[in-house]
Amino acid sequence: MRGRALSQPVETGNTGYRSFMTFRAVAALALAAAVSMAGALASGEALAPLPRGAGPRTGTVLVLEVTLPDLAAVDELTRAGYNVGHLRGTVATVHATPDEAAALRAAGYALRETARQPAPVSASKASASKALGVYHSYEGMTAILQDYATAYGAGQSTNPDLCRLTSLGQSEQGRELWALLITDNPDIEEDEPEFKYIGTMHGDEALGMELCLYLIDRLLSGYGTDSQVTALVDDTAIWIVPLMNPDGHAVQSRYNALGYDLNRSFPIYPDDYTGNLFDDEPLDADGRPAEVVRVMEWTAANSFVLAANLHTGELVVNYPYDEDGVASGDDAPTPDDLLFEDVSRRYSIHNAPMWGTPFFDDGITNGSAWYAVFGSMQDWNYRYASCNEVTIELSRTERPDESEIPTYWADNETSMLSYLEAVHIGVRGLVTSAYSGAPLWAKVTVHDNAHHVFTDADVGDYHRMLLPGTYTLTFTADGHYPATVEDVVVVDGAATRLDVALTPLPYSADVDGDGDVDSVDIQYIVNAALGLTVPYDCDLNENGAVDAVDVQLALFADLLL
Repeated sequence: MRGRALSQPVETGNTGYRSFMTFRAVAALALAAAVSMAGALASGEALAPLPRGAGPRTGTVLVLEVTLPDLAAVDELTRAGYNVGHLRGTVATVHATPDEAAALRAAGYALRETARQPAPVSASKASASKALGVYHSYEGMTAILQDYATAYGAGQSTNPDLCRLTSLGQSEQGRELWALLITDNPDIEEDEPEFKYIGTMHGDEALGMELCLYLIDRLLSGYGTDSQVTALVDDTAIWIVPLMNPDGHAVQSRYNALGYDLNRSFPIYPDDYTGNLFDDEPLDADGRPAEVVRVMEWTAANSFVLAANLHTGELVVNYPYDEDGVASGDDAPTPDDLLFEDVSRRYSIHNAPMWGTPFFDDGITNGSAWYAVFGSMQDWNYRYASCNEVTIELSRTERPDESEIPTYWADNETSMLSYLEAVHIGVRGLVTSAYSGAPLWAKVTVHDNAHHVFTDADVGDYHRMLLPGTYTLTFTADGHYPATVEDVVVVDGAATRLDVALTPLPYSADVDGDGDVDSVDIQYIVNAALGLTVPYDCDLNENGAVDAVDVQLALFADLLL
């Protein structure tokens, strides 16, 4: 909807933990974290209430390897507000202020400092070259994207017209957040799923950006000659954002220019929201880091079905939930847990180092089972926007040597294409109004699954990813009777086609015209039936009077929708 406005967890034991990390030490950690955050806020710009792990952390940030007494300790660190970036065995990578590091030492943790940030790279390590296989500067990446947009965009006659380059908006320091759309008809809304790859939301993890550039080149240059690529471009709206954190990237910092971790700064369920986009839940973007706001707005204006964000520091595909009210280290499955395991393996199985990692079975993990993250992008995408998203860790080294970039592309090329293809599994179709044929903004619910998806209101197409099986689906839209279809068979391969035409109700109970039939509409009708003055026409059955029949009709519509 491009034009719509608005695994296997490592065993955790607790032996000896309390004798090492006493309640007093935990309290000291939490207090130190709070003091550190307060100091950072005093020196930086205060934003919306965010989890303390998000920051801000301004000034010098220490990258620490923290040895834990056991794996239960990571839960204490995350809940005390420390920014745990990775966990391998009993060693956590923590990005900390000097005050936080001192508090960790005082609590008895063994620390090893591995780097300090920000740490700007030299010009030779941030190339303006347009060749692939090197680490590019923001300016170099921009030039490459602009060249692709010119060579494969509108107005040229040499190559097919396949892409459009747009900016989602600007970073805190005014750099453009570039997004490239690749599809066979980039200016036309079509009945096809929308997909997105986002790279380098942590500025010190530049490999993701470089692999996005490789993928762009593969999709554009391979169109018309590579059957797999041609089918993907013809049948998918593919969005690629190579660099979500250009300010952090410019100085090799995990954080953005205000000291925030972007993957800890998205709204948290249920503290910040309880519904989703279809339910008219507010976006809750105000006051968040600019880069997060731009991605949230872009996501809400589209109908993304599947997505991935690319990181470094480990070799694993991490799927939701990152956090769901359980302890860090405990599994937190979504209603689509088996689906997420399947699509994660579609990535990892083609990446030999990832598939063979000794740390995660099949190179995949539930996020929370690894360690909890509060305010992650993938959890927000799934819960709020009904977009299935995973986090892909590409390398155990945060910044592999530049000479290794082509090898990492070789390891990930087939995986990136295979994961993209997964957007086409399950059930798909159009939801329209039976009398007019107009596309509907409709909800699609699978029986015995609490997670629903919704259509693209511009075209009426829906794409419900499902594993092979037999399902019952229900379709609902305002002003229409719902429809339930049983015995929908999904097979391995391309999605099953199921178009649905919903019958309009003989009346509209949406008296205030806000697009929803809810308690507000019912209250207006009740007030009108009591003889009170209301600003809307509440005579639903058009018999010349507002009475109990109109109230009953409104209640019926509310129950249906």
